Amino acid sequence: MASIETEIAPRRRALSRALRWMAVHRSIALGGFLVGLIVLAAILAPLIASVDPYAQDLLATMEPPSWAHPFGTDDNGRDIFARVLYGARISLLEVVLSVGLAVIVGVPLGIMSGMSGRYVDQAVMWVMDILFAFPGIVLAILIVSVLGSSLINLLIAIAIFSAPVYARLSRNLTLGLKSMDYVEAAISLGISRRRIMTHYILRNAIGPIIVQSTLTAGTVILSAASLSFLGLGAQPPLPEWGAMMSDGRNYLGLNIYMSLFPGLAIMITVLGFNILGDGLRDLLDPRK
Repeated sequence: MASIETEIAPRRRALSRALRWMAVHRSIALGGFLVGLIVLAAILAPLIASVDPYAQDLLATMEPPSWAHPFGTDDNGRDIFARVLYGARISLLEVVLSVGLAVIVGVPLGIMSGMSGRYVDQAVMWVMDILFAFPGIVLAILIVSVLGSSLINLLIAIAIFSAPVYARLSRNLTLGLKSMDYVEAAISLGISRRRIMTHYILRNAIGPIIVQSTLTAGTVILSAASLSFLGLGAQPPLPEWGAMMSDGRNYLGLNIYMSLFPGLAIMITVLGFNILGDGLRDLLDPRK
């Protein structure tokens, strides 16, 4: 009996510490829960929804929610619940690829700009200023119009207008970090610039970059949904949330569920990423 209690006691203490931590960091707990819910829905979509999201049943079009179809069916008789679940995979793929590409391009440019001399810094920042001069969604529409309407071109467009954010952020962080004593000591010891940029600058700038990536994820989802709604992103029959809302706008008087549930999925996902980003910003703020 005593041995069982000694095994359970550490688990109880760990659970108590976890609950206290979540009570203190409520934003991270709530945001992480919402984002985790979407991630689990995307991973377990085949288990949660046994219906093929592409299967059509023209005898059961635009049905209201029921036990057979929890979110109803669309104008082609496809199950909206299954399409929303599989649409989470596309939205998360958009976040990972667009944010990842923007970080891979923007962060090295920003660090190089901050560490280099005047002319390199000005040249890089001028290019970033040109991209900043265009509203993000307008620049994305321009790029997609040139490259063609597809999901891949949409992700490239979003990454291009997101990269300047990371370039400016990493440049500002570099300008602050390179005046620190340990960086100046590394420079005086003759350590290579590449090692200084990776081991001394990037490692200490990774926190704000992670926070910015989380906050950018919500913008990516909204931008991708907006462009897909306009027909410039994912093409039918892909179950992308923006495209699903676009399909449902012509039937709002007959079946509001075609647009309602994809819209709610977008709202929950964007809200989760924004709350999580706010919580991470407070957690990683050195002043706190």
